[in-house]
Amino acid sequence: MANSFSKEDRTLFEDTLQEFNDQCVISKNVAKFGTDGELMERANDTINRPVPYIANSQTRTVGSAVTAFDATQLKVPATLSYSPNVTFNLDALEMRDGLQGNKLSKAASQRLSSDLNNSVRDVVSLEGTLIVPVSGAAGDYDDIASAESMMLEQGLDNYARCLALTARDYNGLAGNLASRVLDNSKSLTAYERSSIGIIAGFDTLKIDAGKRIADAAAGGSITIATNGAQVQYAPTATADNRTQQVTFSSTTSMAVGDAFTIAGIEAVHHITKESTGQLKTFRISSVDSGTLATISPPLIGANSTPADAEIQYKNIEVASTSATAAVVWLNANAASANPFWVKESIEILPGRYAVPSGQGVEVLRGTTDQGIELVMGKSFSNSTFKTLYTFDIFYGVVNCNPEMNGSILFGQ
Repeated sequence: MANSFSKEDRTLFEDTLQEFNDQCVISKNVAKFGTDGELMERANDTINRPVPYIANSQTRTVGSAVTAFDATQLKVPATLSYSPNVTFNLDALEMRDGLQGNKLSKAASQRLSSDLNNSVRDVVSLEGTLIVPVSGAAGDYDDIASAESMMLEQGLDNYARCLALTARDYNGLAGNLASRVLDNSKSLTAYERSSIGIIAGFDTLKIDAGKRIADAAAGGSITIATNGAQVQYAPTATADNRTQQVTFSSTTSMAVGDAFTIAGIEAVHHITKESTGQLKTFRISSVDSGTLATISPPLIGANSTPADAEIQYKNIEVASTSATAAVVWLNANAASANPFWVKESIEILPGRYAVPSGQGVEVLRGTTDQGIELVMGKSFSNSTFKTLYTFDIFYGVVNCNPEMNGSILFGQ
């Protein structure tokens, strides 16, 4: 038997879908990879996504043969791991007021769109390795330009970039812009609507709240081993190369998401491999023992007869040859992360439920602009005189390259 919905139900669902779509502020500004339901079921809802290639170059000498390098395609596992749901009942008395269903459906759309936005926000905020600590509150152009400078000097200049600022930090920047000459349309818009638009090459987004990053509690005397093997991680095509387990003097009080630099370990331009002269920033991905922790990104120094893959994906310059180096924590104070990212570095993978129709539950489906399928189910119980409504989305979020995204932390 086919699903049967009243015109009111269909209108309610269409309004809910449109509102859900309108509220997906962050998730609209990342890449999308469509998944096949049958393939994902057979693969336990996990699929490998490729990391952008980086090529090696050489100087040609006419009359001599050039040397071909072995290209290594890196990959990262992506999983359909998010399945938020909103379910509510309306009894036969409450159903007399049609506004009840409309209001609850609106609340469902608000919650599910918030879940989707926050899952993207959290992946960038906790995994992104480009960290820009700012000593004071958000206030001027230089705060944003520091993030742009970090991306440009590491070779991320030809990509579309976004920056999501928390309400207070966004309005702090808008206040600075509004204080300027008001006959400038950009200043006037900032004054009237708290809108700052494009700044320092970033499409800026305002979000209600950011992921809170706690202050680093591990102390200031931590060192990390920087011997040859530890700073010469070798990427392979069969591994997830976003992280590396390393040795610290102690991991006591370290936490996932802590950000740090290592004395003498500088970032390089990912294409030219030249040192930027700036310390590379890292994140703690997991704490594994009293002295072992997993960090992101790995230390790819490409030293001492490196393999082609090491040269291809070199990301650090080792300016010091000491066996250990001091760690400096960047999240000195608890703060809300303001994530920024290259759009193609973050992917949403829309999933799909195979919900049967004609089996006692009425089902409506709709797809948002970014491919997320919203499923509404409706069933009535004659024994309780209650109508059950369900709203579901199913998707995955993957950080394809944590070296292409990160966060600005104010108040450090």
